Amino acid sequence: METLPISAESFKVGFIGAGKMAESIARGVVASGMLPPNRISTAVHSNLNRRQVFESFGVNVFSSSEEVVKESDVVIFSVKPQVVKKAITEVRSKLTKDKVLVSVAAGIKLKDLQEWSGQDRFIRVMPNTPAAVGEAASVMSLGTAATEEDGALVAKLFGSVGKILRADEKMFDAVTGLSGSGPAYIFLAIEALADGGVAAGLPRELALGLASQTVLGAATMVSKTGKHPGVLKDDVTSPGGTTIAGVHELEKGSFRATLMNAVVAAANRSRELSQS
Repeated sequence: METLPISAESFKVGFIGAGKMAESIARGVVASGMLPPNRISTAVHSNLNRRQVFESFGVNVFSSSEEVVKESDVVIFSVKPQVVKKAITEVRSKLTKDKVLVSVAAGIKLKDLQEWSGQDRFIRVMPNTPAAVGEAASVMSLGTAATEEDGALVAKLFGSVGKILRADEKMFDAVTGLSGSGPAYIFLAIEALADGGVAAGLPRELALGLASQTVLGAATMVSKTGKHPGVLKDDVTSPGGTTIAGVHELEKGSFRATLMNAVVAAANRSRELSQS
């Protein structure tokens, strides 16, 4: 049976799950002008606060997930991994071949998503928490019946809250170790830089402001200049200067090896969890 394309001019998006990730994506889609809020919906069963949050920017809030699925062309399952099977099976009878299904649940493979839903038109997306400020690093992989047009549509949706790249699903454990868990590593680095500033004599507020802006600026230089990070590092390390003295201390502390080990450890843990 031929897969029916989703109309880019009139499609509607529904979220199963009304948590922070769903909110971030919905806000990003509305702010980017991709969709008006009246073409977005979610369901809130009892949490009045979550209902008010979504209604505050015009999203339709229903009382049941079945209503969300019925009204939507793209259905995004934005729930915790341990409840995604229950969320899908509860609406399975409403999931039809004319809908694009998306999951953002970490560690849940496409083969399981397709089996639980009875549909192969599924796309798996791995976003990260900076989606909340429109700076996500997301990766997606297409299920067996998802078309290139489906992929382009989902990429546009998630592109409204950051950057989205495409990778084979077998790479998703490594993706989890790098971009999924990576924000926590950088938060630690910012905290440590600020602590160093305090130890060197700076007031805490000034030290934290400088540390966070320095990390933001350095990341922006990497993404916008296209230069290798090593080249940018060399550009700021003059012979016998302050920066190379600091870099030397980082090397003595195995800074790079520790970050590499963190990514590999998180990827291995993701692999263990997905197999359990």
